[in-house]
Amino acid sequence: MKFVAFERAKQGTGASRRLRNSGRTPGIVYGSNVDTTLIELDHNALWHTIKKEAFHASVLDMELNGVEHKVLLRDVQMHPFKQLILHIDFQRVDASTKLHMKVPLHFFGDELSPAVKNDGCVANHVLTEIEVLCLPTDLPEFIKVDLSGLKKGKSLHVTDVVLPKGVTAVKHGSNNPVVVSVVLIAGAVVEAPAADAAAAPAKGGKPAGKAAPAAKAAPAAKPAAKK
Repeated sequence: MKFVAFERAKQGTGASRRLRNSGRTPGIVYGSNVDTTLIELDHNALWHTIKKEAFHASVLDMELNGVEHKVLLRDVQMHPFKQLILHIDFQRVDASTKLHMKVPLHFFGDELSPAVKNDGCVANHVLTEIEVLCLPTDLPEFIKVDLSGLKKGKSLHVTDVVLPKGVTAVKHGSNNPVVVSVVLIAGAVVEAPAADAAAAPAKGGKPAGKAAPAAKAAPAAKPAAKK
């Protein structure tokens, strides 16, 4: 993903405020053992760009003074109530150094899983992104997670997620965090398997025949003789 930035000379609160009033956003680029560079970007173009998922989770091509640089978005400061980007930070990327990045998860197939299809459950997305370690060339824009194998009473963990080649999951705290849990919907009616049309005879037994006719009722007693 490509964007254009311009080098700026002035810094400070007053200079940044004047820059924002002119429709520009102040920012910096740092890293790779190079001095921090002050930059500015067109605010309107940036406002639409930050809404794209790829801008937050992939290596970006930044054109600065006619030269292209590989960078990562590291921080965006927003105004508390205005639609205004106050400041933005980028980090230069070294092709030979592995990156720690949070990558979004894209889920699919849950409606085909036994848990959802047959057992009246729903897939609860506990995590929507995971932190990974990889070289810049291996960094995925997102990671697909197949939920078609979900079963009632089971959860999907980080180690169950199939990662692209060259990508390793970074786990903090829990050794194997839950990514998706299976939750039973309250009041859900689970369909039982259809019963056979005719009940199967017991093992070694004979099929039941017709029921024997009920025994005839005994004749009514004769009335007592008159005296």
